Amino acid sequence: MHDFARLLKESWTLVEEDRERLSGHFYARLFLLDPGLRKLFPVEMTGQGNRILDAIVTATQVVGDPESFEEYLRSLGRDHRKYHVDAAHYETMGVALLDALRSIAGDGWNLEYDQAWRDAYAAITEKMLAGAAADENPPYWHAEVLTHERHGPDTAVLTVRALQHPLSWKAGQYVSVEVPRHLPRVWRTYSVANAPNDDNVLEFHVRTPAGAGWVSGALVRRTRPGDLIRVAAPMGSMTLDRDSTRDILCVAGGVGLAPVKALVEELTVGNRTRWVHVFYGARNCAELYGLAGLEELVAAHPWLSVTPACSDDPDFDGEQGDISDVVTRYGPWTAHDCYVSGSAPMVRATLRALAEDDVPPPHIRYDTFGNL
Repeated sequence: MHDFARLLKESWTLVEEDRERLSGHFYARLFLLDPGLRKLFPVEMTGQGNRILDAIVTATQVVGDPESFEEYLRSLGRDHRKYHVDAAHYETMGVALLDALRSIAGDGWNLEYDQAWRDAYAAITEKMLAGAAADENPPYWHAEVLTHERHGPDTAVLTVRALQHPLSWKAGQYVSVEVPRHLPRVWRTYSVANAPNDDNVLEFHVRTPAGAGWVSGALVRRTRPGDLIRVAAPMGSMTLDRDSTRDILCVAGGVGLAPVKALVEELTVGNRTRWVHVFYGARNCAELYGLAGLEELVAAHPWLSVTPACSDDPDFDGEQGDISDVVTRYGPWTAHDCYVSGSAPMVRATLRALAEDDVPPPHIRYDTFGNL
């Protein structure tokens, strides 16, 4: 297994700096092999169209990790049901992938690399197909938008109700969302911002930079109560460790509050022994859109504390500075279960701070909005 993982990582270095050409070759070859597959993808492929290729590449990185290998890939297979892919499609994608790798790697490619990727892809698709076959849920849920609240020009909090079938998730997980009225076949992941409930109601916190399009722009600017969206199967492992008795640290930046809020809501049922410390950061006070709701929870639950901070608001009457630095001032956190959610730079900085604090890596779970 060690040599197998080495071959995958070694061969990936030949193409990783040329992801755009790899992607272009992969999809050109894929649609040439099976033109009917084109209708499964967005009209505009830039960025959004690369999600299946990105998922395959990410999966090869976990093949050498037996603990995460099986469940990750089974959940990936469940999630990919939303694309309507079947065994024949996976086979065609495998041919296109190997062709793209060979073409982009050039003379550096060899038979050992080729066989390693063949074996990895076979193992990946076996687990993904098994996960898809075992899932009795629909490929996705139709959901009606119930409420839609704007917070400033670029943030919205909305609730939706999944229709027809029950949708089960764990606090801290995320789902893929499609807005078919505006962007058919384009999916984006969002953390669920509330704990599981019997009403099939999910809450999402969505932020989009000014002028941006895609799914976040549609959800913030063009979605209204009564609209229908689609929600795919829950994924993610930033969930509570129910066997742990350690106190809990949650660090949230911006709309990274969503999974943290869900975790806190879940803890409001039955928690009596674990102190929970939430650090919530944004650039300025106006962006702390969820602070009032957190303070209501603090008033009702003595085991909960919330520390807000602003990195660029000298008038804010609270902690100043990046949230990763604020967390460090309140440490040590060595004996805590730690949950971190936010932008990629914020998560990176917080993980570094926790590592310097000697928090054991198994006690840290995180969710990032972007690539680490």
